[in-house]
Amino acid sequence: LNFLNLILIINFLLLIGLFKLVPEEFPYNTIEEMVGLQPVGVDACGSFIFVSRNELIIENFTVSAGTEITLLSVEALEDGKTYARCQLMGQQGVSAEVFIPFSCHGEFYECENECGYSLQEIMLSDRLCKRRFRKTKSKKCGGPLIFTPIYQVQGIMHMRKNIVKFPSSLEVDVIDVTEQCKDLTFVTPLSMAEVVTQPKEAFPTMAEILEEPVANRFFCSSWFSELQKGKNLVLHKYINDTPLVLACTPKGRKAQQYFLILSEYGGQMRRRAREFSSVYELYVAFSRSPGLKVSVTRHCEAVEEEGVPALSVGEQLEVLKLQTVDVAEGESGSTQKVEKNQDGMTKDTCLPLFTEANFVETISDKKKYCLAELGKNFSLPLEVKVASRDKTLEKDPLAGLTALKLEEALSETMVLASLPGRPEQCFALPINWLQMSLSFTSDPLPWADGQNPQPHLETVIEVTDHFYHEYHRSTQSNMAPPPRPPKRKQASQKPHKSRAKAKADTANPKTNKLTENLDSLSLSCTKSTENRRAPPPVPSEVSVSLHLIFNSEN
Repeated sequence: LNFLNLILIINFLLLIGLFKLVPEEFPYNTIEEMVGLQPVGVDACGSFIFVSRNELIIENFTVSAGTEITLLSVEALEDGKTYARCQLMGQQGVSAEVFIPFSCHGEFYECENECGYSLQEIMLSDRLCKRRFRKTKSKKCGGPLIFTPIYQVQGIMHMRKNIVKFPSSLEVDVIDVTEQCKDLTFVTPLSMAEVVTQPKEAFPTMAEILEEPVANRFFCSSWFSELQKGKNLVLHKYINDTPLVLACTPKGRKAQQYFLILSEYGGQMRRRAREFSSVYELYVAFSRSPGLKVSVTRHCEAVEEEGVPALSVGEQLEVLKLQTVDVAEGESGSTQKVEKNQDGMTKDTCLPLFTEANFVETISDKKKYCLAELGKNFSLPLEVKVASRDKTLEKDPLAGLTALKLEEALSETMVLASLPGRPEQCFALPINWLQMSLSFTSDPLPWADGQNPQPHLETVIEVTDHFYHEYHRSTQSNMAPPPRPPKRKQASQKPHKSRAKAKADTANPKTNKLTENLDSLSLSCTKSTENRRAPPPVPSEVSVSLHLIFNSEN
């Protein structure tokens, strides 16, 4: 079964909209029969409605004929009997619940309801798959629709290793000959996910590639070109939750490169000074790792009405905290009152977050770190430069790079493999990113008994930009977007309004006020999630201006 293709088809067909159930025309004789043919599940609760052609008397309660009854759930009460918990809707919207025993006889008919189902919901539900549907918004739908999934069946023929594929809709006669063919041996294809379910005693082993990866969308490493149909691999072992670091080169004139670095990487790295083009970027970096020190790299003119002090090239600043400063509104615009304490050669400097200035991080640390030490002593993301390459690699792709950004730590289940001609040169296969099938063979291992070679693991996997973006898409699907940086207030500039716009603002003064505060409100509403990658939101109020406080040394 090629489940991936089925999901892709379903996602494509989601574009065609929702469908609603076509009620069955035949009657049900008992509540038990109706519930048995219409099993109550998550997709059925509250959506299955029926009526009785006859009046129902349940204990001291009478349900009139033709009253719509909504099936809520099936429950077993203290008397040991099973009941259908149902809801009745009165004339003035008043609802009542009633328990109808399964043994209740009558003539029950299903009613049409307006509940819409997506194609994905229909295909994933055993109950809905057997029903007929109509489009909810189509007036010319024609007859009822019945959805039948078509699967791709994969099979192995005797004395052949290639996988045969055929659709489940193929009209052929199939005879079970299992008992007659017990002595025949068939190749067992294994996906990468199935390889790691094999007992650890099965490794190391030889394996043959039955189905190679269809397209190289994720990997740039040299070993990927060796994964061809019919080739043999040595599978040494598998490791669950292998620690990795996702890294990339900085944006620039050259195309970016992306890497997965294993924790066994033997190279040494030095921390690299980061560059910032605004005070807001300093705030983001400071919130992730306090104790940030920077140096001004470009002159910044003072803007007194906005509370922006002058900055000179070479001036040393240490970020201390984020502070709110009262804003006084006047006719000429807004002004910030900031108290600055001077003590010898140092003073406190206050910069609004919207200030555009250029800084470079001041780093006195010249120590070389291995990858594990960087992850232990510093928080990611972190910019580094490889000071000495990994000598266990024939060619270290990280050596010679001007800069490298270590973005985040992750873990993947890996299969360690090598080519029979070079069994000691191992590479790691991430099982979640490789769609291929293998079969274990009885071929001898390419070394003498008891003389297992010492494996040298390829600790750097170069990946494509498609992998990089696909990984972030899969891990951040439920995360809120990063907050927008604050904007400089245009107090002295009064933009020209058209007559229509001025008329609209006069008619609805709340709209104008809401527009002015929209940026601040959007920042304060950002959701907080675990392992968040987006910068923290800037706390914002209408009556204050946000500043970073620095310790300044000339």
